[in-house]
Amino acid sequence: MQPMAIELYAKDGHTVVVFPDLVRGEDGVQANQFLVCHGDRTALIDPGGALLYTPLSMAISPYAKLKDLTYILASHQDPDIIGAVDRWLMYTPATVCCSRLWGRFVPHSVPHYQKNTGADRFLLIPDRGADIPMGDTVIQAVPAHFLHSVGNFQFYDPVSKILFSGDLGASMVDGPFVAVEDFDAHIPAMLGFHQRYMVSNRVCRLWARMARSMDIDMIVPQHGRPFEGAAMVKRFIDWVEQLECGVDRLTQEDYVAA
Repeated sequence: MQPMAIELYAKDGHTVVVFPDLVRGEDGVQANQFLVCHGDRTALIDPGGALLYTPLSMAISPYAKLKDLTYILASHQDPDIIGAVDRWLMYTPATVCCSRLWGRFVPHSVPHYQKNTGADRFLLIPDRGADIPMGDTVIQAVPAHFLHSVGNFQFYDPVSKILFSGDLGASMVDGPFVAVEDFDAHIPAMLGFHQRYMVSNRVCRLWARMARSMDIDMIVPQHGRPFEGAAMVKRFIDWVEQLECGVDRLTQEDYVAA
């Protein structure tokens, strides 16, 4: 069975593709991988761990050759985000873009004997974010710290107006990759995960204020379904803003010595 490639945007030499079905059966949690192509620049977003290296490298071949891959963008350090970094460094010339907080840890996944994997292969993003050059445009790394990682970034493509939101907005759902149509019915697929993995309502409110200042047509998380259109994007931002999560929910009963 051929992996599915869904074009989220394709216009004037700019293409955004999602691969939503590379995790098969009981192998792991469903995950979305993304490829942004602009001219001769290509960026692979949150490519995953060893489980996905081979199927993903094959899936992107109609759009980009491994020998020409420009960037690997990592929202944070989890294995399902960047666990196969050693293979991407070995078989592509790509620069790995990640938080400066994780720059010293990601190389722990790279064998010490591997050549051409030094500091020059990493673009370490400062806490306030950065513009990642894509020819005559950029991909913006925007702060999403503590949602859920301490050094966390989301990636915004100003051409397609898509925000790749990482774990924020993630949902545990079955079925095809389709945009959310009934937000209220979708909440149960997100709630438990967000209550546990997002740190606090304070950072949710800070993120919501930032997100409202951006021109977003679609929010696409690493897991589950996207939020498309102004009304649904607004609904999601409003939901995040009021979310009680993480340390907000802890009491002394959660800290009792056995």
